[in-house]
Amino acid sequence: MAASLSKTFLSINRHLHDHHARSISGLGRSKRMEFATRSPRIPRVMSKTSESLSSIIHELQLERRAKLEEEYVEAGTQQQETRLADVWREIHGQDDWVGMLDPMDPLLRSELIRYGEMAQATYDAFDFDPFSKYCGSCRFTRREFFEALGMAQHGYHISRYLFATSNINLPNFFKKSRWPKVWSKNANWIGYVAVSDDETSRRLGRRDITIAWRGTVTRLEWIADLMDYLKPISSNKIPCPDSTVKVESGFLDLYTDKDMDCRYCKFSAREQILTEVKRLLELYRDEEISITITGHSLGSALAILSAYDIVETGLNVLNDCRAAPVSVFSFSGPRVGNVRFKERLNLLGVKVLRVVNVHDIVPKSPGLVFNENASPMVMKLAEGLPWCYCHVGVELALDHTHSPFLKQTGDLSCAHNLEAHLHLLDGYHGKGKRFVLASGRDPALVNKASDFLKDHYLVPPYWRQDENKGMVRNKDGRWMQPERPILDEHHHPDDIHHQLKQLGLASGY
Repeated sequence: MAASLSKTFLSINRHLHDHHARSISGLGRSKRMEFATRSPRIPRVMSKTSESLSSIIHELQLERRAKLEEEYVEAGTQQQETRLADVWREIHGQDDWVGMLDPMDPLLRSELIRYGEMAQATYDAFDFDPFSKYCGSCRFTRREFFEALGMAQHGYHISRYLFATSNINLPNFFKKSRWPKVWSKNANWIGYVAVSDDETSRRLGRRDITIAWRGTVTRLEWIADLMDYLKPISSNKIPCPDSTVKVESGFLDLYTDKDMDCRYCKFSAREQILTEVKRLLELYRDEEISITITGHSLGSALAILSAYDIVETGLNVLNDCRAAPVSVFSFSGPRVGNVRFKERLNLLGVKVLRVVNVHDIVPKSPGLVFNENASPMVMKLAEGLPWCYCHVGVELALDHTHSPFLKQTGDLSCAHNLEAHLHLLDGYHGKGKRFVLASGRDPALVNKASDFLKDHYLVPPYWRQDENKGMVRNKDGRWMQPERPILDEHHHPDDIHHQLKQLGLASGY
């Protein structure tokens, strides 16, 4: 009996040793740092008095269960490419994502992360250094944009950069240089329009036009800049048959204002968007096309507003009467308009999926008192007030306390951080389900512009920064800020007046 039990222990111990050796070997082959969501195993000395056979077997069963979960996630990833072309309309909200959020559809998760990374690119590419004469611009040219950010595999190319005038009262959104000689006194780069290449379009099942809007870089003070005042969307010359459809005035002004004396903001962000989307729809008119708009924070509000505008103007309707579906993937966005705006958006068929962190304060504003959470009677009585707001679309609520990687912090900006949202998406499988990273997305990205990861992962906070703050040595060995080839590339297209004329927006030029 003793000999038999001894052989059993030796067999189990050998199994554990082999399993551990294979794990170490796998780590050596990995191209990225591997973070485990399970508690680390602590080596121990086994004896008849300290460990029972049943407890060891139980541990092996737990490990086997975790392994099966990982294999399930892997299998879901392998099926994505074969399925995406067939189900992209469901992914983009054709059925309002019914049955896809709980449990979380692996393909939808993957696409949300992909579009979230395209929104994150607007932060990574933005020059917000006040000691740079290019502060407020994009650090890369359109042709090198995705490659410079390590995103060439996304399979998109930039067709146009977007600019807005900083004359609007949103000082915490716009960034300006402290130097007297600057690239522009009144303009800020606020996003881009991109289109999928041929290979990616075949994989996606359609030609995808993506609009990515930049949000606020780090701080949350921009919330205080909001006038918290609703005004009719038609008051800024955006077509709407219902004068009771209203949106926050600051968002509307940012979207529609222009500066005729500025070479970059001579045309409003609205005019830049509509003319470029029109040009691309004409260019790919014989293909299946989708229009996907994404943004984080204030960029989320601009995404929803521009999606409404594209459909309300009928721009997405092609010559053969096909309508290109318009969808918004929003991250940590504020409320944009009143309940009439929500109803109008639903009527037009604009699909909006809002990804939020339940601990983030931004999605709770504006409209802290009168909003969709109030009783119908209260909302009915308050609907005429200029500060009665309502969220639009479908909400996917995440909770950062469910991630074993993130620490408790009093820094409100951590809960608002976009990289943290993408991390939470990667580990979310449904309500009450265990947090398991589906794609193995590197958690170190969370600390790129925050201090949110637990310290024992040894990832420094705010680690992403330019080498030598962008300073380089010239041929004489002196340190200087290099010139950027941005001015010629950022001009508006030659045919923009023709496009504006066809859209009925040419007055004033």
